[in-house]
Amino acid sequence: MNDVTIEKPVLEPTGALSVETVLSVHHWNERLFSFRISRPASFRFRSGEFVMIGLQGENGKPLLRAYSVASPSWDEELEFLSIKVQDGPLTSKLQLIQPGDQIYLGRKPTGTLVTDALLPGKRLFMLSTGTGLAPFLSLARDPDVYEFYEQVVIVHSVRQVSDLAFREMLESRFAGDPLVQDQALLQFDYVPTVTREPFHTTKRIDKLVEDGTLFGGRIQGAKHFDPETDRIMMCGSMEMIKQFAAYFESIGFTEGSNAAPGQFVIERAFVG
Repeated sequence: MNDVTIEKPVLEPTGALSVETVLSVHHWNERLFSFRISRPASFRFRSGEFVMIGLQGENGKPLLRAYSVASPSWDEELEFLSIKVQDGPLTSKLQLIQPGDQIYLGRKPTGTLVTDALLPGKRLFMLSTGTGLAPFLSLARDPDVYEFYEQVVIVHSVRQVSDLAFREMLESRFAGDPLVQDQALLQFDYVPTVTREPFHTTKRIDKLVEDGTLFGGRIQGAKHFDPETDRIMMCGSMEMIKQFAAYFESIGFTEGSNAAPGQFVIERAFVG
């Protein structure tokens, strides 16, 4: 029997969208994958921002969703982290992409998970669940972040161990990274927690904060969040973000934006 070749549509760039090439795809498990695409020479973004990406929809028009860029702003390629939703309008198709395929990329990245939206501080905590890790992968590989903060901490909460995407890179503190490995070795910490399988940390992020576990290990300074010195970024489940936003405001933190920097930020475009 002859192999059947599926004809894929040829995408056309528009004023708002360029057409890029899929360079690599990595499937972490049955729920999670990441992929890298070509980056236009004119594409500029701040680490932590998101951009629209997508494929051609059934009506022939672009089907787009907002995705945080997971690669640092200096990378020659763009990387993204995505869930797999079998009946999702976009992700049901996106999870099938292969190297060489075409994909739409928006020309105007934006977002509030950027250092510009935070006041100066000493410790930067990036609290994430699931694919909310993506913008923090970008930020933690940005040399400027290590100039702005003495300590940089990524907290990543997932349900199963296999959901800990990029775990090896994070545990190594970006060993081999051409720009941040020396600073990250001294200033970066990774706190993974798995809530539904055996792991060395199995508590939700709120419990890690309550009992002080989050502030153990190499993390120096107060065993609690301090609005004078700590800066917070959050990305992931709406439940986590709403819970912590209320908590931070109750202890004296103010939410920041690009126009008015504060002590914590969330990505408003994702949570409404």
